[in-house]
Amino acid sequence: QLQVVESGGGLVQPGGSLRLSCITSGFTLDYYAVGWFRQAPGKEREGVSCISNRGGSTNYADSVKGRFTISRDNAKNTVYLQMNSLKPEDTAIYYCAAARRYSSGSWDRISMYGYWGQGTQVTVSS
Repeated sequence: QLQVVESGGGLVQPGGSLRLSCITSGFTLDYYAVGWFRQAPGKEREGVSCISNRGGSTNYADSVKGRFTISRDNAKNTVYLQMNSLKPEDTAIYYCAAARRYSSGSWDRISMYGYWGQGTQVTVSS
C-alpha cells in the first residue's frame, strides 16, 4: 500500500525552527520527486519546495528562500524540510507529495503530484 506520512509539526515562536519529515512506503522513493505544500485557513494550497528524485535539483517559493531547506535520504525513504526563522505567516498545514517526474518549471503544480500525505500542522505564534 502506497503511503506518505508527514511528521514534525507543532507550535513554535517566531524566529524558531522546525524540521518536518516525510516518510514514504509502498514505492521506491528514488524514482520520485517530492514536494512540500502548505495551506493556511481560507487560502489555497501553495507550493513551498520541491526536490528531484536524486536530490540534485531543488526549488523554493520566494517566501521561504533562504529560510527553508529541503533534503532527502532515499535509503530511509524520507524527505525533510528544515524551517528556520519562522514567521507567523508560515502558519499552515504542511503537506508532502510525491511526483513520478520532476519539472523545474512546474514543480508547484498540484496536479503533478499523485501521492499525498494527510498533513502536519505548523503554528508560529508567540
